[in-house]
Amino acid sequence: MRTSKPITVTLGKQQASLDARLESGAYASASEVMRAALRALDREEAALNEIMRRKISAALESEGPDVPASDVFRKLRAHHEKRLRDAGHDA
Repeated sequence: MRTSKPITVTLGKQQASLDARLESGAYASASEVMRAALRALDREEAALNEIMRRKISAALESEGPDVPASDVFRKLRAHHEKRLRDAGHDA
């Protein structure tokens, strides 16, 4: 009995990438390519999550001074406004 269900995926520009992998013989089917892509995405997300866990843990263990939320948000707003100006958008 099948444990998965067929789906339809519209790839757009990524269709050429899938086709190249099939033509190279590296994969026998579009399903194999998609499964490999999802496994790679899972690995990437797991790696990023681990990086974030480590950074959060290090920040929580840090003995540095606390920064008031109002200061953090003021700096974030200023940073965002500068990026908008640099990109040619009105802040």
